[in-house]
Amino acid sequence: MRRRTEAPASSNEADNADKKGPDQRRQSPAEANGGVSYRSVLINLGKCLLLIIIIPPFLNYASLQREGQMLLPKDGQIVDVGLGQKMHLLCKGQGKPVVILDSPTGMSSDVWFHVQESVATLTKVCTYDRMGLGFSKRLMPNETTGTEKVWGMSTTGRMVDDLHRLIQAASIAKPFILVGSELGAFNGRFYSHIHDAQVSDLVLIDPIPEDVFEEDQWKEYWYGKVLPTFQARQFSAATGLSRMLIILGAIEPTVKGENVSEEVVQRQKYLLSNPAHQSSAVDEHYFLNESAAQVRDITKFKPLSSRVSVSVITGDSFDEQVPAHLNQVSAFSPQALNARRLSDTARAHSESSLPLHQMVAELQRKFLEESYPSANQIHIKGADRRMIYKKPSAVSQQLRRLVNQRQAKQQSE
Repeated sequence: MRRRTEAPASSNEADNADKKGPDQRRQSPAEANGGVSYRSVLINLGKCLLLIIIIPPFLNYASLQREGQMLLPKDGQIVDVGLGQKMHLLCKGQGKPVVILDSPTGMSSDVWFHVQESVATLTKVCTYDRMGLGFSKRLMPNETTGTEKVWGMSTTGRMVDDLHRLIQAASIAKPFILVGSELGAFNGRFYSHIHDAQVSDLVLIDPIPEDVFEEDQWKEYWYGKVLPTFQARQFSAATGLSRMLIILGAIEPTVKGENVSEEVVQRQKYLLSNPAHQSSAVDEHYFLNESAAQVRDITKFKPLSSRVSVSVITGDSFDEQVPAHLNQVSAFSPQALNARRLSDTARAHSESSLPLHQMVAELQRKFLEESYPSANQIHIKGADRRMIYKKPSAVSQQLRRLVNQRQAKQQSE
């Protein structure tokens, strides 16, 4: 009986084994486990990438909300300039004439830290953040502001309109000394031509000639080197990468040194990580050619009053970091022209074939002769477009001399 009952069982087991055999041959337990492990690795990797993409921007945004209130300069004020806009103004010192400092393209008022501290021992010195930069938050274009209909966003005409309303709202004493570097020089020129009764002295630091955007070399330099640098900063700030690079020490503040307070250093780090600030910096660089055209038109339409004294401060070169291929001496450079005689056509071609430094210097000379022939020209050895924070003592010395002259004249009157 046992043999009869065991035999069918053995037969059934054999049949079951035959049925399972092909399945086992197609996918072994090891292979099955291996497949699950591979999928698990992919899923975990995807989660990690998702966290890397989402968490840094989220943490950066949270930090910016906290730092925006903490790092506002203690002596600074947020001024309501009308049209729903508010601008950051920082004034130090006492006395007249007031000195107003306008920053280079895409930079906050912190770049004037050393200069402001030095000149403020003589008189009142004010810096401000243009709309969208620093602590002057830019409003989205809408029908209530309306100024974009006349002047495009991030152009000199719009900035001068903002500055005029800021000066009026803050009750800054007039006439004042207006100092501008790069884009700030465009703004200073535009403002002085329109509101000449408010300006006693106009100081242009390494001014950009308005005709420079007609030169291919400049276009390659500005739109091929300078603008992409700020676009990369904008992307880095938006993704939270800038904050990580700052923590690692790969990015450093522009203004630094023994006399720079920790507050100023932290404020610069905050702005490097701020996508809104970086976006406005990109816009100012992108629309600089439009700003140049506006300045060219206003100087022709309304010449500067003879009552306004003009000083121009320049260095050895416009930018020490210009790519080598843009600064090479061409076959038609002055050096080559001295070596051999060329036709008038070749000489005319030589003007557009100069190295970038010489080309900018030549255009600066031409526009000064045409627009400000009586300007006091000052040269600072070893300086370039970064002189206001690389060589602040030399800039401060010139501004202090100008303030002393104005104060002595006021006393004599």
